[in-house]
Amino acid sequence: MKSETDLLAISIQDFFSAKMLKYSLMPFIVTMVILYIAFFSIAGIGLDQLGSMDLQSTNTTIENGIPHTETINAQLEGNAIIKFLMGYAVTSWMVSILVYAIGGFLVLYLSIFMALLVLGFLTPYVLKEIHLRHYQDVEMIGHSNLIAGIFLMVKWAFIMIVLFFVFIPLYFIPLVNIVALNFPLYYFFHKAITYDISSSICTSEEDKKIRFFSANKIRLKTLGLYLVSLIPFAIFFGAIFYVIYLGHTYFIEVRKIRNDVA
Repeated sequence: MKSETDLLAISIQDFFSAKMLKYSLMPFIVTMVILYIAFFSIAGIGLDQLGSMDLQSTNTTIENGIPHTETINAQLEGNAIIKFLMGYAVTSWMVSILVYAIGGFLVLYLSIFMALLVLGFLTPYVLKEIHLRHYQDVEMIGHSNLIAGIFLMVKWAFIMIVLFFVFIPLYFIPLVNIVALNFPLYYFFHKAITYDISSSICTSEEDKKIRFFSANKIRLKTLGLYLVSLIPFAIFFGAIFYVIYLGHTYFIEVRKIRNDVA
């Protein structure tokens, strides 16, 4: 029976093998290309949405006891709006905070989401390599199929989006908002990565047993891996390690179940 320390040591050793390092480049390359395209597309749309803005300024002066009102109309377009906003200390500070907060939030979440989708295609190959190295006595039976997998991913993505909207009132509560912002994506992260691994290794019945008897252990592991993913760029290079580490966990649990049955 391997301890968690042993499991981590073996996982790290497997990760730094030539083949696994080659696999680890794929999520990085694909995700960066998609994020690059998305960034410029969103930036273009945002600039178009800014379009033009009409400004009206009214200035009243009194000359010889008679008030004179002067109205100035101006129109700002495209980059001029940004220049106008950045021209004042308060608006400059607000715009900077808003851009960095929303931009950083979206890029981080999108990178995790995209890396998981790419990882879904690589998981069977990574697990086969782990199987060949350590678990040739455990047959990779697997369950589910492509259509079922796509349906489940769409379903979990939909639930994740719904949770984002349901938790909106919690986003304004300090500390609670950290959990509220991260729980929806963690939900998708946990579901997607455990499904990819379990559906490649065990039967549906074995998967149910693992989820019943080892649910908390699996959740703690996926939570730890998710928290690591919040470190910028960690998901790009660590995604394959996640599969290796959780793959070892599932292989061990499946071996245990089949030995008990035998």
